[in-house]
Amino acid sequence: MLKFILRRIGASALVLLGASLLMFFLTINSGDPLKDLRESNDPNREQLIAERIERLRLDDSPWERYWDWLSGVGGCFAGSCDLGVTINGIEVLGLTQQAASSTLRLITLSTLLAIVVGVALGILTAIRQYAGFDYVVTFSAFLFFSLPVFWAATLLKEFAAIQYNNWIAVGQYAPWTIVLVAALAGFVLQAILGGSKRRRLSTAAAVFGFVSVVLFVFNALDWWRSPMFGVGGVFVVSAAAGVLVVALVTGLGNRRALFAALTTAVVGVVAYLLTAPLLVNQPSWLLLVGLFVVAVVVSVVIGAAWGGYARKQVMLITSITGVITSLMVVADILIAHWSSFLGVKPRPISTIGSQTPNFRGEFWEQVLDLGTQILLPTILLTLVSVATHSRYTRSSMLETLNQDYVRTARSKGLSEREVIVKHAFRNALIPITTIVAFDFAALIGGAIITEEVFGWKGMGALFQDGLEAVDPAPVMAFFLVTGIAAVLMNLLADIAYAALDPRIRR
Repeated sequence: MLKFILRRIGASALVLLGASLLMFFLTINSGDPLKDLRESNDPNREQLIAERIERLRLDDSPWERYWDWLSGVGGCFAGSCDLGVTINGIEVLGLTQQAASSTLRLITLSTLLAIVVGVALGILTAIRQYAGFDYVVTFSAFLFFSLPVFWAATLLKEFAAIQYNNWIAVGQYAPWTIVLVAALAGFVLQAILGGSKRRRLSTAAAVFGFVSVVLFVFNALDWWRSPMFGVGGVFVVSAAAGVLVVALVTGLGNRRALFAALTTAVVGVVAYLLTAPLLVNQPSWLLLVGLFVVAVVVSVVIGAAWGGYARKQVMLITSITGVITSLMVVADILIAHWSSFLGVKPRPISTIGSQTPNFRGEFWEQVLDLGTQILLPTILLTLVSVATHSRYTRSSMLETLNQDYVRTARSKGLSEREVIVKHAFRNALIPITTIVAFDFAALIGGAIITEEVFGWKGMGALFQDGLEAVDPAPVMAFFLVTGIAAVLMNLLADIAYAALDPRIRR
């Protein structure tokens, strides 16, 4: 496996080298970097032209300029990274660090959400083939996949930002809106659960009544402007998530796994009570990361203690439950600070930029600001990727479910959960892994348009500014970051193949 990885790294390095050469020569031949100065009436025009020629080394041959850039990149391995300067004399390395943090934050979050939602929908539609739910998801997938990114971004800015900001000033749903939302929720859930007509009607009615009551209560409590969740809510959601993970991984018949998941939720809530003063009064990113690592380690230890004969599976269950519990703790703190955030930023959902300029707020208000800034572009990129993941997962699952070994597993009397999770899903993941790797690279390209629409100063802006100015340094910095990210994702996909199918290791 090590030899395989080293060969892949070597091949990827050669691909990056050839692609960088092509990108550099295409960029420097895409226009005239002195065009704006030639048309200028500035009395110092000749001096400015001479300075730019010297800065961009236009008197040198293209090969010398490329070798100079490549030598600067090679210096990164020795701790002296030099990506050159822009046409205005600004260090590209500093610009790249800022732009890469914005873009990769957006792309990583969108990819993770798309994988979870898309794969889940693909599995459900494969299981419910040709049902109403399957048709609805299939239609929605093709719809979102076909939407122009810039047009969908404009719709999101109008309805999810501008109209929401107008509504949150009052924070009350009209009665007809509550009825409509409750009816839609009932329709969707009955389509997912399926069953006989009587069961569908009872499911829809129960969901309609529950959602209606909850929304009316939220209106009465002014919950949308002053929300509350509490320790009890954290425990309920964490415990429910743990039970769901147990049902998917081992089945509820494994009592050790069930007790381990519930123990993890209880320990997480107790830890929340103990660390709440620190999290509220002295929060920091270092503290959050440290507590998250501790939570994962404790969760794994709980799984090892409860595991028994299925220790590895139980450790997986408790680690997932621990991660969900940690996320719920952070969500509870953010919800508690929502009202104060509205006091600092009355129109919370922004449509421009990756953060609010000169924003003044405490740590948790700043986290909420970063979250609301990233919300719309993340939703947009996730919707586009979910369409791809759900369709490929569905087709891969359907192909796997028709294999002989799946029929054999069913004939042996295994439960449908075991057939789906242990036999079908694992083998269906191999083609899905390929799509995830390619989609990550495609998302980077789509993020250029998304960043332009939402005014993000990320890698897309760096690329566009460099290309318009015929300045190769920013363009090559974009290529370097996105190219390495795409290569790493494909390398991880290759490693995942070997983990999913041991035959590939040979």
